Amino acid sequence: MTVRILLCDDHAVVRAGLLALLGSADDIEVVGEAGSGEEAVAMAAKLRPDVVLMDLQLGPGIDGVEATRRIAGARSGVHVLVLTTYDTDADITRAIEAGATGYLLKAERPEELFAAIHSAAQGRTTLSAPVASRVMDRMRGAAGPTLTDRERDILGQLAHGLGNREIARALFISEATVKTHLGRIYAKLGVDTRAGAVAVAKEQRLLP
Repeated sequence: MTVRILLCDDHAVVRAGLLALLGSADDIEVVGEAGSGEEAVAMAAKLRPDVVLMDLQLGPGIDGVEATRRIAGARSGVHVLVLTTYDTDADITRAIEAGATGYLLKAERPEELFAAIHSAAQGRTTLSAPVASRVMDRMRGAAGPTLTDRERDILGQLAHGLGNREIARALFISEATVKTHLGRIYAKLGVDTRAGAVAVAKEQRLLP
C-alpha cells in the first residue's frame, strides 16, 4: 500500500530534506507541503492524505497541537504523526490528547520513520523510545514531574522572588527563553502562577 503524506513544517529546508528522504521510499508519496498550522488543516481537508507529518512549533498562527486537534476533530480518517524535536511531558501529553496517532522525534533513523508512517496510516500508535518511556513513567505514577536542569534553575530563581528580567540576566538567557521555560514548568506542575509553581516545587522537593 502506498501511503499518501502531507508534510507540515515551517522550515522550508526541513521540508525539502523530508521530501528527499520520503521520495526514496517506493511505498510513500508526498502529496502536499504546508508551512503553517492553518495551511495543514486546509490541505488535509482538501487532499485527504493518509498521514499528516506534523511538527509542533510552527511560528505565527496555530501550533502543531491545535492543527492536530482540528484535523483529528474533522473525523475525515486522516491520521496525524507528530515529528518534532520536543519531547517534554507537556508536549507529548498535549499532542496525544489532541488526537495524534503517533509521536516521533526527528533524531529517529529513516527506517524507523518509514515504519511509523505505515503504522500511523493504519491507525496504530507509534512512539519514539524516549517518548514511550515518558508515557510509561506517567502511567506508572512516577514520583513528581520530570524537569530539565534549566527548568530547575529557573524554579530556584522564582523561589528567590526574581522576575523574568532578573532570571534572564542571572542565567545568561533571553527573557523570551525564560517565558518559554515558565510555560512548560506551569504545564508540568499543573499551575497557572509563579507562586503556585514555587509552592508545588517546594511540596514535591523539586527545587535545586
